[in-house]
Order: sequence, then structure tokens, then C-alpha cells
Amino acid sequence: MQINPKTLVWCAVLSSAAVAGGYKIPEQSLNSMALGGANIAYTTGADANYDNPANISYLKADRSYVEGGVTLVHLPSNIYTLIDPYSGKSEIENIPIPFLHYVAKPIGDFRWGVSMVIPGGLTKRWESQPQKSFVEEFSLKVIEINPNLSYKIADNVSIAGGVRFVYSEGIVKSTGQISRDMEGNTFAFGYNTALLYKPTSDINFALTYRSNIDLDQEGNAKLFSGTQLVYDAKASVSVPLPASLNLAVSKTWQEKFTLELNYERTFWSTYKHLDFEYGGADIGALKSFFDTPIPKNWKDTNTFRIGATIDMDKITAMFGFAIDETPVPVNTLGFETPDTDAKIVSMGMKYRQTENFSWGIALLYDSKEAIRIEPNTTITNNPVLANGGTFTGGGAFLGTIGVSYEY
Repeated sequence: MQINPKTLVWCAVLSSAAVAGGYKIPEQSLNSMALGGANIAYTTGADANYDNPANISYLKADRSYVEGGVTLVHLPSNIYTLIDPYSGKSEIENIPIPFLHYVAKPIGDFRWGVSMVIPGGLTKRWESQPQKSFVEEFSLKVIEINPNLSYKIADNVSIAGGVRFVYSEGIVKSTGQISRDMEGNTFAFGYNTALLYKPTSDINFALTYRSNIDLDQEGNAKLFSGTQLVYDAKASVSVPLPASLNLAVSKTWQEKFTLELNYERTFWSTYKHLDFEYGGADIGALKSFFDTPIPKNWKDTNTFRIGATIDMDKITAMFGFAIDETPVPVNTLGFETPDTDAKIVSMGMKYRQTENFSWGIALLYDSKEAIRIEPNTTITNNPVLANGGTFTGGGAFLGTIGVSYEY
């Protein structure tokens, strides 16, 4: 297997900053994690402010709600198998993700809340070559503050809306014949809306929408040809935090057992290409290596979720299952995006210690299918993968601990 060195250099540079599929994180509370994200129509705590703010109108009117916790995300290695010396595996990652939600007492037919969440992000590192020439490190951190206001139109209908204040940071590194070291950050805005309709006391219909937010990262980049520094100045790149639409219905039997069905459409198709811009000195002959737009052409995806909640007085048990599509086409796969369709299983429990205080734990497993790339497959920016190979491993294990208080 022969690979043109110049082609390898070009593609290593171009693909090194692409974000991995599924970098949106929908589970932002204990209940949401335990239910695998099927927490839109039926919500009972402060996390309703983020999952469906229209539902905060139906929390107990004589109480304020607060919930906090942390999720530990464990990312096993992705293993790429071809022939030596092209095989390799990514580094294992362990990432803590905190969350905090608050809902105030109602004021007439209005009620407000605020959430601090991590709605997206990833990290991917390779220490082996040639993977390191493509992706030594790509990290994306996203923090969102989301205040919302709900209005109860009638006893069985509520609407809500809010503003999404998002701060993000990114790190891009690749080391090979051509190398890049870039850091950037941005502050951006979006919005969200929600609707809840209760035809009967035991059935909820819900609709939520979050707007797309372009994360226009600006910072500094260092570009190297071999060991020679050829650029050290401003740089920018943009990736989307995609819009999403949720439709959900829940049914409760005898105030003890609740089943929720949820459909989510995520609009990844806004991610057409990845285009680095350099605002400092002219990079001259290396422009073709560093400054050519990278086609991504991601596709909109569907996620189907089902969640079950069993209320046993002091203990509440929760279970979830989901099927999640990947947005990444085969021809734009890379070592930073070894993504495929996933099946998600989850479970958790919450214990009411006192009338006001509860705590709980939840576990979620995201199982990725293996990816087999046939030889001579057209891979837009990766000549190594164009020779075929198999990705195994990957996926994610998530564990959450959370506490909630009502007063």
C-alpha cells in the first residue's frame, strides 16, 4: 500500500480539526440520563427547565426547585485495524460534566427557571502514527446558560421560551510532516421554545425546539512545515451546535407507572464544510495545505427513545432505550470521526430522603456498531482510510450522581 506523502500531509492538515459525530449531549440531569433522554413530555423536577420548560408551569406551585449533579463520561479507545504500521488506537478519555437547574415559584400564570449545562463537546487523541498526523488532539468544550419563561395558557396548555447563552473553547493539534497547534473560543446566542398539552391528567403531549448556534471559534494558530514555524497569528474556524426538534408523548397509569415515547430530529445538515481562516501574515505556498475548505456534508438524523418511570413512594426507578443515527457519511469519515449508528440503554434510581431532599444515580451505555471500510472506498480527506480497514471499540459509558431540593 503506497500513499503519496504530499497527499498524506494535505489530508492530515485538513481533517485534523473535524468534530466527531454525536458531539451533542442531550442528557443533562439525573432523570434524563436514567431515561436515555426520554424526559421531554413527563418531567417532575428542576431539570424540566432545560428538557421542556413548558412543563415547569405544572410543578407544585408552592415550591421552588433546585437540582445539581455531575456526569462522568468514559470514552473507550477507538481501534483502527488495517496492516502495520497503519493500525492504531485512540486514547481513553474520562470527562466530568456538571449540571445545575433552578425553577422559581410561579408569579400568576408565569414561571421562570435557569439551567447551566454542557450541551455538547468531545475529545479525541491519538498517539500512534499515522493517526497522530491527522488528529493528535481535538477537544471541544461547550457551556450553556439557559434561562426560560413559561406561561400557562389554560389548565391543560402551557408554552415557554428562552435564550441560550453559549461559551465554547476548542483545541486542535496534529503532528506530522505538516503540523498545526490551534486554540480558540467564542461566545454565541440562540433560543429555544416549548409547548405542553395535557388532554387528560395522565397524558402529556410535548414539542420542543432548540435553534442552531454557530460556534465561530477565534484564537491563535501555529503552523509548522517539519520543525520550521511558518505561521503564528490569528485564526478562526466555525462548527455548528445543531438545531433539534423533539416530539414526545407520555402516559401515566395510577400515578405509579409512566411510559414516554420520544422522537428527535437533529439538523446536522448545516455542517456542510470546515473552513479555516487566517487573519495574520500570508502563509504563502502552504495556503493549499492549510486554507482549503473541507467538505463534511453531514446529514440530518433521527433518534427514537422510550423511557419508563416506576414510582414506588420513596424510590423511583427509571429505564431507557434509544436508537441513534450517525450524521457522518462514510466518505467523510476520519480518525476524528469514527462514528456510526448507536443503541443506547440506561437505568437509574432516585431516593426521596426527606419530603424536600432527594438523591440518585444513573448509568448509560452508548454502543457503537463496528465500521468496515472496503478498499478503494472514496474517503474525501483521508488516504489511509481509502485503503480500507475496520473501526471497533468506541462508544461511551456514562454515570451520573445528582441531588435535588424543593423549598
